[in-house]
Amino acid sequence: MSARSNHSADDMGIGAFQTTIEDTYFDRDSARGVDRTFTWFVEEVGELAKEIRRDPRDTQRLTEEMSDVLAWLTTLASLLDIPMTECARRYADGCPKCHRTPCEC
Repeated sequence: MSARSNHSADDMGIGAFQTTIEDTYFDRDSARGVDRTFTWFVEEVGELAKEIRRDPRDTQRLTEEMSDVLAWLTTLASLLDIPMTECARRYADGCPKCHRTPCEC
């Protein structure tokens, strides 16, 4: 855990995660811009797809790739001034279309 972080991995909510990603990468990501950052995000999704096809039981590699995808998605949200808490809130009542859990659409 970095000296700047007040969060352990166990208690970090999505808002705290977004703040940590911004504190860590925002200046560099901002300079890169949305288009190039989106390209990095897509590349990370591709790496996740490769790991899923290669060995879906390798939870360590899958966790690493999923965390990279989450970090890049969060970076895009920050660059576009979208709180990840709002993204998550869409699913607070279950399915955002039928509002049921499990989904009945």
